[in-house]
Amino acid sequence: MRYEPSPYQEYATKFILSTPRCALFLDMGLGKTVITLTALSSLLATGECERVLVIAPLNVARTVWKEEVQKWDHTQGIRCVKVLGSAQERRAALRREADVYVINRENTKWLIEQYAGGKWPFDTIVIDELSSFKGSNTERFRALRSATKLRKTKHVIGLTGTPASNGYLDLWAQMFLIDNGERLGTSITRYREKYFVPLAQNGYVVYKYGLLRGAKQEIDERIRDIVVSMSAQDWLSMPERIMRTVPVELPQKALRAYQSMEKELLLNIDEQTITAANAAVVMGKLLQITGGAVYDGDHEDHIMHNAKIDALREIVDVAQGNILVFYAYRHELERLLREIPGAVKLEGAKQIEAWNRGEVRVLLAHPDSAGHGLNLQAGGHVVVWYSLTWSLEKYQQANARLWRRGQQETVIIHHLVAKGTVDETVMSALEGKDMTQQGLLQAVRARKEIVYGQFQRDRRENERAKPSEDRTGGSVR
Repeated sequence: MRYEPSPYQEYATKFILSTPRCALFLDMGLGKTVITLTALSSLLATGECERVLVIAPLNVARTVWKEEVQKWDHTQGIRCVKVLGSAQERRAALRREADVYVINRENTKWLIEQYAGGKWPFDTIVIDELSSFKGSNTERFRALRSATKLRKTKHVIGLTGTPASNGYLDLWAQMFLIDNGERLGTSITRYREKYFVPLAQNGYVVYKYGLLRGAKQEIDERIRDIVVSMSAQDWLSMPERIMRTVPVELPQKALRAYQSMEKELLLNIDEQTITAANAAVVMGKLLQITGGAVYDGDHEDHIMHNAKIDALREIVDVAQGNILVFYAYRHELERLLREIPGAVKLEGAKQIEAWNRGEVRVLLAHPDSAGHGLNLQAGGHVVVWYSLTWSLEKYQQANARLWRRGQQETVIIHHLVAKGTVDETVMSALEGKDMTQQGLLQAVRARKEIVYGQFQRDRRENERAKPSEDRTGGSVR
């Protein structure tokens, strides 16, 4: 296919060529992959780079980079190898002669260890979804940091559409991989001290920071020379998007079971010791129940209701077009495959191709596996969130599989929300875009207050309903 770049794509490609270490903060749908491949084609042709490593989310590594190389006339000469599969298969792939080697981000540490004490073979590193390396304490960050600091690594290109979905604290690790700390400093601690102020803490543990006055502008200015930032709505004619909340009534028995579980989980947490870890556990357990089942201690699932499945059936019956459904748990996937006619699980290229040919009525996808880089807009324009996610980044990325450049229809995004449950809390947080760790803690505290208030009201009602006793021990009627 002939590549006819838009002006912004030409600009971004030239920026990569003129800035050896850079980041493209480009919205989903702006063509980060083809922009980067165009630049790599030029760098390889001139000998400026010889061996390129691309680190990407697993599904993107499987289905995007090599296919994009083969898609465009001007990049078909690039030899691309996927470094995937078993350790033996990955080692065999690394021994093959190629220009571009694509590996999934989970194997970053494994790859770095293959060359420990030896000669690092890559002079160029492309980090597709740079934001997945935002955690400075993660193994993948620490491993990749050692490679980007090598003198051999001349080019580092970071790609993401969501660099700071949880705030500017996320930027430090990402920018460190690009410039080794030149602009934002070599320590996350000093970065926090310089630009942030604690907003909320428990003892010595700070769990929310806010930017100091003027800090955002200073950070933006410091990284401006190595970052291109563009919004899809500024450059593209985006399709209309309709966001719809679908209230779901749980059966009384299931609702009572949910309320009992919620009370037990929340009232057993001390208000002073609500942490991100136990808040996530509580939220996950409650979201499981709203989806229709719950795991026990042996990880066996117990079905509680089919309310959301019934709601999904109604959407499938009336939707004008094929439907992309996002689920959260294995038990949801298994039940959806059983209960929804024509439902197919997204596993790889085969399902993607069938979907884009219009052959799949209902495609079931987990946000983790369909959140980055996949072009699904040809197959449909209806999204259903069977279960909601607490991650704003995953939510936005998943929706962008259909709401992106090339979509010809109005995109309709349905959210199945169980009434009177934590679903409403998550939906409210999504609408307010407060999906940070602090948002999670506040949500759990808010649910605890609701449940505790109801608990107190029920106890008072029970006390009033009890017959009072006279002095001789008899009941006063």
